Amino acid sequence: MPRSECVPTTRSASSTDMAARRPHKQMAGAPSITETGTSAGISAGMQEGTDGMPSTQATGRSPTDPGIGGRAGDPAPPARVTEARMTEIVFPDHTNHLGTLFGGQALAWMDKAAFIAASRYARCTVVTARSEQIDFHTAVNQGALVELVARVVATGRTSLQVEVEMCSEDLHSGASQLATRGRFTMVAIDQNGQPTPVPALS
Repeated sequence: MPRSECVPTTRSASSTDMAARRPHKQMAGAPSITETGTSAGISAGMQEGTDGMPSTQATGRSPTDPGIGGRAGDPAPPARVTEARMTEIVFPDHTNHLGTLFGGQALAWMDKAAFIAASRYARCTVVTARSEQIDFHTAVNQGALVELVARVVATGRTSLQVEVEMCSEDLHSGASQLATRGRFTMVAIDQNGQPTPVPALS
């Protein structure tokens, strides 16, 4: 009986083995593991920042930076004052030969009130450029109290319109009435005496 010989069996490589031995070939345009793996996640996290807030690198400023208009927590600028009040009493040297307030004195007080209101609003030197339509409604007797209220009602590039009302009050009865009303144009000037811009009235 002839002796049998062991012949090694040749096993064909499976498709799994072939794929394991085949060198990896990256497709054109496909992202690599480095781009889609951990490093990409860290990079994305740095760009997004904490809790989805944009980082300084992405926006050019920190998330808490308010940008133009001041730093976080800074108080808002105070509103500009548009009104001024004055109180005067009519003495004998303020009256005419009839014993009532002299018109020139009333105009001087009104101009002074307009000057104060315009100066407080513009925060610079102002001068009177014009007075418009001064209406004298009632006479003001000697010894009466007068209250003047001046309000900035309009602004131009360098000018301010100020409306002034003067009311007389009887010191004994407390009765008050409108005596005079008028409007003044004030112009803001700089240190060289030249017109200078004023803030627009909001």
